[in-house]
Amino acid sequence: MPPQDNAYALEKSKELFQREAQILYQIQHPQIPQFRATFAQDQRFFLVQDYVEGKTYRAILDERKAQGFVFPENEVLQLVRQVLPVLAYLHGKNIVHRDIAPDNIILRENDRLPVLIDFGVVKELATRIQSPDTVRPHTTVGKLGYAPTEQMQTGRAYPNSDLYALAVTAVVLLTGREPQELFDETTMTWRWQRLLNLNPGFAQVLNKMMSYRTTDRFQSANEVLQALQMPPSVAPIPQTPPPSGIQPPQSPPDSRMETVAVGRRSAPDPATANTALNRAEPTIPTRSSLWDDPWAVGAIGTGLVLLTGLGSWTLVRALMNPAPTPAPTQAIVASPSPTVSPRVSPSPSPSPSPVADPVTFSQRLNLTDGKLVSRDGTLRSNETLNFIVPAQQGQELTASLTGEGVLMSVLAPNKDAVDDRSTRVSNWQGELPFSGDYFVQLKTVKGITKSDFKLDVNLKSPPDPTPPSPAVKPSPIESPTNPANNPTVQSQTVVIPPGQTGTQVSDSTSPKVIKRYLVNAQQGQVLSARLGDGNATLVIRYPSGEPVEDASGVIQWNAQLPRTGDYQIDVVANENTNFRLDINVQ
Repeated sequence: MPPQDNAYALEKSKELFQREAQILYQIQHPQIPQFRATFAQDQRFFLVQDYVEGKTYRAILDERKAQGFVFPENEVLQLVRQVLPVLAYLHGKNIVHRDIAPDNIILRENDRLPVLIDFGVVKELATRIQSPDTVRPHTTVGKLGYAPTEQMQTGRAYPNSDLYALAVTAVVLLTGREPQELFDETTMTWRWQRLLNLNPGFAQVLNKMMSYRTTDRFQSANEVLQALQMPPSVAPIPQTPPPSGIQPPQSPPDSRMETVAVGRRSAPDPATANTALNRAEPTIPTRSSLWDDPWAVGAIGTGLVLLTGLGSWTLVRALMNPAPTPAPTQAIVASPSPTVSPRVSPSPSPSPSPVADPVTFSQRLNLTDGKLVSRDGTLRSNETLNFIVPAQQGQELTASLTGEGVLMSVLAPNKDAVDDRSTRVSNWQGELPFSGDYFVQLKTVKGITKSDFKLDVNLKSPPDPTPPSPAVKPSPIESPTNPANNPTVQSQTVVIPPGQTGTQVSDSTSPKVIKRYLVNAQQGQVLSARLGDGNATLVIRYPSGEPVEDASGVIQWNAQLPRTGDYQIDVVANENTNFRLDINVQ
């Protein structure tokens, strides 16, 4: 919500908002909500993004703590591994999230994957818009305790600043404690491991991610994945989630700790309540080390002796009984035959027929009325290509596809097929049933590895119906009551809240400015506009821009609409004035 009393600042804020919003449009990842649109209303700027069904990790942690539990190690390890590829994708686009915390990660209900929300770039943008002309050394974005020192003190954020916040999030989920309870500001160190028994390797990785100095941390998400011994098959690929079939490796026996109760100890002495981190006894019960058990140590020693003897016996037997030389036809390693024995291969393949992960691409087509647009390229079997076509109800869409191995589907804004003849076809033509973003979706024919294609798309508006009174001469474009020769037109889209039929706009204008309000309405609806206050008049225009007959220089107007589209309501004045405009659509 930018400042309202400075026209220059408002315009600069709008420019800044649109430029920065483009950063969010670049993001195409299944574990990040898709940013769909921006719009302005009442001199406020809005972002629209996909809804995510699920609970934040903060909400889940609060529910578990209420029952006396926290997150177990295997669940937190899985979370870290599933978020790291998302960060690798973002950092590859030079985007730093800057606000990772349990509140900003949602466990999505349908596939149980973590989804990153609430990007810090949006919060920084909002702060800068509040006072766009103010010179500030930095803009602070991030949650206290989760964001590293360099981010909170200087405003600078790096890829490993996100890694720091992810590690703090993991520790909070493991312990049920907030960062302020776990960080010693005197020594600038984290003191959390005494609260639970954790796999030493995992703990070492988390501690390195949370190092005070940026140079002491991992420098990329991929480095953390390697430190966690992540299989290479789950390296992050843009627009592709990690394969769901990969399961995290089992923890060593001494770290397979069940979810344990929290807060079941008696209330601490108030005199020592502030020294919880200095007590030798942890709040969460821990399990003794395996090496403290002499029986276990003896059993391990015996096992090693037996394994050594068995290995020596096997080696001697192999040397005394060499295997017969294989037949020449079996020794040809380069044979293309798929029946070659696995013993011939230097390393067995993990999968006989690897299948590439599915990838979805999207491209918006802003079509000019009646102008043909063509797109061509090559599509692979694992790829889906969506061409997004903004259109109005009543417009005619024509799509023609050439290419032997590719078919298209024409989908309505709700992602359903437009009709029963718009699925997996080469050609489609029809009148669009309602306004919104339509999708021309391309996929390969089953069994085709890849195929070239060419797509031609055309969008036509229906001809304007005959005006009800053709003999009436249209009014001039500008209101006769406005003395300005070349006034500036400031347009704004009016959005009527769901469940309501109208809205009210309060604004100001002058002889040098025409305030234009765009109202989307359907054929047959009744549109009404009335000026409640202010020394101004109205000019109502059809979607084509032509003035509506007998609707110029009036203070109120209503009529049944002859066509569908964005009707224009202009407010013009002979002097500087504040006004109130009531708009209704029924």
